[in-house]
Amino acid sequence: LSVIFGSASGALAGSLMYYNILPAIANLGGNGVDKIIERERVVEKEYVAQTTHEQRIISAVEEISPAVVSIVITKDVPIIEQYYVDPFNNPLFGLRIPQQRQIGTEKQEVGGGSGFIVTEDGFVVTNKHVVLDEEAEYTVFTNDGKSYPATVLAKDPFQDLAILEIDQESIVNEEGTFTKKSFPVAPLGNSDGLEIGQTVIAIGNALGTFRNTVSTGVISGVGRTITASGGSFVETIEDVLQTDAAINRGNSGGPLLNLAGEVIGINTATVLDAQSIGFAIPANKVKRDIAQVKATGEITYALLGIRYSLITDSLQESEGLPVDYGAYIQKGASGEPGVISGSAAEDAGLLEGDIILEFDGERITTENTLAKMIQKQEPGEQISLRVLRDDEELTLQAILGERDE
Repeated sequence: LSVIFGSASGALAGSLMYYNILPAIANLGGNGVDKIIERERVVEKEYVAQTTHEQRIISAVEEISPAVVSIVITKDVPIIEQYYVDPFNNPLFGLRIPQQRQIGTEKQEVGGGSGFIVTEDGFVVTNKHVVLDEEAEYTVFTNDGKSYPATVLAKDPFQDLAILEIDQESIVNEEGTFTKKSFPVAPLGNSDGLEIGQTVIAIGNALGTFRNTVSTGVISGVGRTITASGGSFVETIEDVLQTDAAINRGNSGGPLLNLAGEVIGINTATVLDAQSIGFAIPANKVKRDIAQVKATGEITYALLGIRYSLITDSLQESEGLPVDYGAYIQKGASGEPGVISGSAAEDAGLLEGDIILEFDGERITTENTLAKMIQKQEPGEQISLRVLRDDEELTLQAILGERDE
């Protein structure tokens, strides 16, 4: 008997190729030699996740991808034409100097980013730096290829966050009447209590070209403070998440997910000179913005109205301070007053040289900063301050103002 095996040099992902060898008796010229004839059969088979961890990643991506969007920025840009002039107006010299002139404008794509839908009626979360240009137009592309003109509803004055809105489609329901089609929504998870080493998934419009690109990694750090810049945009952001999940240009504003398919962060920045160091704004900060936009149409923050330094060991030593924690009120670098005129701090009686030890019963430290505490409050709320003035402890009441920039 002779057995002939076929071979395959490769197979498409998601399919399995195998061989079914069926014996068949063939009398070759009556000489008694038999031959087994091989038959090849290709069976399509869905990919099966090899581990529970892998399956959770796949499920999270499948669940959230319909709510992840690409944001395209377009703008009227000038059309420049090059022409030549003869400075001597004499063709005999043969001298021609190139010049440029504008001959109109045309709409061009000038940038892009990512975002995700958070309400069924079309609220979209992205980064503030994605939608900074007041003169540009923004278009949202959903995962199914549809496009929607987007309106910028509000920009967060304190975080790199913005809320956009896209209009729902009108459809005819089963009763034959027009209704609005709901958008798929990315659920917001709880970003408090995240663990270093916890698996996360980033999705976004990588490089402005590869929509819904997925990368995975872990939470590399929490409570980071960064100063992010891009073009004319510079902002210091406190309490951000660090991750090693790949975040590329164009991923800005996209979601950072946990394995439950919940958004726990909004991708915002990377360190260009490093490998796999990216940052995301915690999702709990987005919840506050969404609630405010729904209620008032804008995003506002409370303002105490002081200039201060958080007390560290070095500051305590250099200034001869009696405590090693708190917020030390002092003049600005250019001599600006430590207590802003007309502010809640002035009304409460705070003075330069005061040390605020506690804010509404919470001790102020370099980890639990005054800025974090104020961000949790709303304008108009009354708070209590425990203050050290010289050698005397005071308790002052302040009604917080509103931050206007």
